[in-house]
Amino acid sequence: MKDRAAQIKLIFLDVDGVLTDGRITLNEKGEETKSFDVKDGLGLKLLMRDGIEIVIVTGRRSPVVAHRAKELGIREVFQGISDKRSVCRELIERRGLSKSQVGSVGDDLPDLAMFRECGLCMTVADAAEEVQEQADYIATRSGGRGAVREISEWILKCRGCWPRIAFTEQSTD
Repeated sequence: MKDRAAQIKLIFLDVDGVLTDGRITLNEKGEETKSFDVKDGLGLKLLMRDGIEIVIVTGRRSPVVAHRAKELGIREVFQGISDKRSVCRELIERRGLSKSQVGSVGDDLPDLAMFRECGLCMTVADAAEEVQEQADYIATRSGGRGAVREISEWILKCRGCWPRIAFTEQSTD
């Protein structure tokens, strides 16, 4: 599994339940807010610094997600996606990657479609049982609580670039 992690060039990432704890807060105007863990943001920036592309693929639409992705420097964000498998397949083909070079992080049933297109499937500690059964790596932390940072660090260690990448000059996350 560590060899597979070392080959990763692209990671598909779900949002609700992965980058957030899955709760959706609506104010009196119906505007949505989400909470993100700053550690997860740093983890993603470290992956990108090492040349791994991050692509968000989420079933919901939220301006908050677009804003957070922009802050992190994630260029491709697909929201409101009911067929995650097709989006993943198209991007993999467009980039000329093999399945072994692609990973995904999901937490619930719709994310299993992403898993089918990827060579390395990762999830959070509080993921649905069916997702955990299909995952190659299960973080010890829950979604929105540092799981993505844990996964990021694990991948970078598998690639042999930790701690070099971790201790270079950091920007805000």
